[in-house]
Amino acid sequence: MHPNSPQAWLLAARPKTLTAAVVPVMLGCALAFADRQFQTEEAVLCLLFACLMQVAANFINDLFDFRKGSDRSDRLGPQRACAEGWITPHAMTIGIGVVLALACACGLGVLYSVWGKLPYDGWELVLLGVLCLLFAFLYTTVLSYRGWGDVLVLVFFGFVPVGGTYYVQTGQVNGDVCLLSLVSGLVIDTMLMVNNYRDREQDRISGKRTLVVRYGEHFGAGLYLGLGVAAVLLCTGLVGSGRLTWTEFVWAPCLYLYLHFLTWRHMVKIREGKGLNRILGATSRNMLLMGLLLCAALLF
Repeated sequence: MHPNSPQAWLLAARPKTLTAAVVPVMLGCALAFADRQFQTEEAVLCLLFACLMQVAANFINDLFDFRKGSDRSDRLGPQRACAEGWITPHAMTIGIGVVLALACACGLGVLYSVWGKLPYDGWELVLLGVLCLLFAFLYTTVLSYRGWGDVLVLVFFGFVPVGGTYYVQTGQVNGDVCLLSLVSGLVIDTMLMVNNYRDREQDRISGKRTLVVRYGEHFGAGLYLGLGVAAVLLCTGLVGSGRLTWTEFVWAPCLYLYLHFLTWRHMVKIREGKGLNRILGATSRNMLLMGLLLCAALLF
């Protein structure tokens, strides 16, 4: 592959991970639509911001792990652009800057569209955007090595995108949004848990103190299953608030739970090695299905 080619950049962006960026925004939009306050412009800008931040985080992770020496020959996950020589470190640094600039442009677009419409004239969104930019760097460089990854997923793939997307369209946040944010964060954290479960030995060598490294393989497998179960149980709160019927609860969250259980059972059978990459793909599928089914239940 030619260094810094379009194909190299596409691979470095890791399009499959964009599911984690799309699902929370989709849920926030579905709730706003159900409340008859959906705003197309704000929704599109939120989606673009989320996807660009995900790509930027992937680039930062790629570059930092390469410079730290974490991308060794025993790596089990997908190939990395800098480690494979597809993209030079200098070019990756520039790419991070460009993508973050585009994300900021989308954020400013949201700010412009909602200026004067929100309780604090949109200044709260400036703070939120700064935190997103800050933690995109802190997660990869510091916090993921100290076992804070799962908490950050709950915040930045749950409360921030779901609540933020709903807030810029409606100007408010309610209990259902918070509940849906938790559901989103827990489901998306299963993706991180598969990565950490697969890479537990490599992370231990690299000094990355994930929860799986700290508490072991069986804890990681149990937590993976528990995250999905907890997300589904929280959906009963949406039934209680009238957002879902029990019938919708069965064909949406419960269907996800069935697939999640099958994926978990397959994961513990494989246990280790590159075969767990198949579990990563299945987890991404389950996550997207949960998002689509919940949106359908909320909308119809």
